[in-house]
Amino acid sequence: MADSMSGLQRTHYCGEVRLSDVGKRVVVGGFVQKTRELGNLTFIDLRDRTGVVQLSFDDSTDRAVFEKAGSCRAEYVLMAAGVLRERESKNPDLPTGDVELYVDDLRLLAKAQTPPFEISEKADAVREELRLRYRYLDLRRPSLQRNLMMRHKIAKVTRDYFYENGFLEIETPMMMKSTPEGARDYLVPSRVHPGSFYALPQSPQIYKQLLMISGLDRYIQIARCFRDEDLRADRQPEFTQIDMEMSFVTQEDIMQMVEGFIARLMREVMDREIPTPLPRLTYQEAMERYGSDKPDTRFGMEIQDLSAIARDSAFSLFAETVAGGGSVRAIVAKGAAASLSRKGLDKLTTQAKGIGAKGLATIRWSDDAPNCSFAKLLGENELPRYLEALGMERGDVALIVADKDRVTLPVLGQLRLTLGNQLGLIPEGMFNYLWITSFPFFEYDEESQSFVAMHHPFTMPLEEDLEYLSSDPGRVRAQAYDLVLNGTELLSGSIRITDYELQERMFRSLGLTPEEIEAKFGFLVEAYHYGAPPHGGVGIGLDRLAMVLLGAESLRDVVAFPKVQNASELMSGCPSPVDEASLCDLHIRLREEK
Repeated sequence: MADSMSGLQRTHYCGEVRLSDVGKRVVVGGFVQKTRELGNLTFIDLRDRTGVVQLSFDDSTDRAVFEKAGSCRAEYVLMAAGVLRERESKNPDLPTGDVELYVDDLRLLAKAQTPPFEISEKADAVREELRLRYRYLDLRRPSLQRNLMMRHKIAKVTRDYFYENGFLEIETPMMMKSTPEGARDYLVPSRVHPGSFYALPQSPQIYKQLLMISGLDRYIQIARCFRDEDLRADRQPEFTQIDMEMSFVTQEDIMQMVEGFIARLMREVMDREIPTPLPRLTYQEAMERYGSDKPDTRFGMEIQDLSAIARDSAFSLFAETVAGGGSVRAIVAKGAAASLSRKGLDKLTTQAKGIGAKGLATIRWSDDAPNCSFAKLLGENELPRYLEALGMERGDVALIVADKDRVTLPVLGQLRLTLGNQLGLIPEGMFNYLWITSFPFFEYDEESQSFVAMHHPFTMPLEEDLEYLSSDPGRVRAQAYDLVLNGTELLSGSIRITDYELQERMFRSLGLTPEEIEAKFGFLVEAYHYGAPPHGGVGIGLDRLAMVLLGAESLRDVVAFPKVQNASELMSGCPSPVDEASLCDLHIRLREEK
């Protein structure tokens, strides 16, 4: 039978006691990390979320207390009271290594079975499926607890900063109307409206715009969002967003407000000062230099345009590509010839083809003369022109792609990241923030053979591009902006359309019929008829922000109870079937798959 806590109240956390507390009566509670029995001495390392403290028992300890200490095993739950004293044998690797608690009152509050894996950082070597099956045990590990405490700090700094800047924290519905926002909705059937469904919010986008129309001016929410899309390392089906909206502002006002938040966050959470204003690139500049709209700028290897030389090349593929409106572009890996063998280049060629390139031309300069994969197809003295344009020297490797820009740029962007990781070019401990601005308003969807909104249909186009809405949609740029950190998109935002005639025009440009506009967005368009102040905002991925700041490899490392690749949660076993009566209440009949 477990002991009672009666008469004991915790005075300190395990990891907080120090030499300055010696002589004090201390009460701690926690889990047994390990025990050591040395004849007439017993030591227990007791762990809580702040760290570990050593409990000490010897031959002067009350016999019943000493025997109870000897019966303790890993993960037993204890409370211990006694006098804190200086340790004879100190542990410099432990923050509490100068002291120990000499226990005179020990309560065994709960016994524990032997865990399926050791509760320590060694558990990283254990299969992730097993750790997620016992996530409540995995979360006892100090590293994961530190990660969740980091999330807590980020949330606290967020609220402090935006409260101080006049924002109101307002909750928006968790069950809303299904509207197209780029991913499949999670749907909730209604019991009282047979055949109708609520949707879990992909974001609070429409509601926060309505709050601006309501005159609430500055809104902030740490919002739960849901998207039914395939998982990856930086994506979960449910995620947390720092959602913000402001009225009577320009894009510059919003970006300055965000930069103040990021600087405050880095100072208070990471103890780092970052210079502001943050660097900026337009979407076009980012694509042409890095092949990505979320570039990792911690290393160079920028894309170079060889089209001016290739236009007159004897190599017909290069010349015809440029003549047809495409480009010939390259990246150079300096000093990589020693580590990039022929076999390594073959792997990069396979990767390039797998992501859309027709092939990969290479120059590898390891010996006196460079080895060029297309040298036989070049004119006399043409290769030196390429070497000079690329700034190549002995020891370098160049990767070249010829195609339309929509192929060459992203392919070289992916190869750049592959080489950056493979060659160890990406420094640790660096935080490179970067704004990406002037996104295309539309992107062409090959599957549907139509233009779709790159951000969302409420984004305001640049005024100078409005004339191209009907005649040349691909030319229209948006008042949209992303914030990128080390190659990960943290934030997406825009200035919103507030003119109902322009909003309806944008819907029509996206191929929506008047009936579809009314069915999906009628209430928002109607609200615009009553006067809407100019406004805009952002959504910041709190999970991704914590992941990148911590250097974690997956969102699962910063989420308490994450989903796995197939969107299931291994610990509780959800999603799971429900009984027939519950389905009947919701007017749902399941159809067997053939």
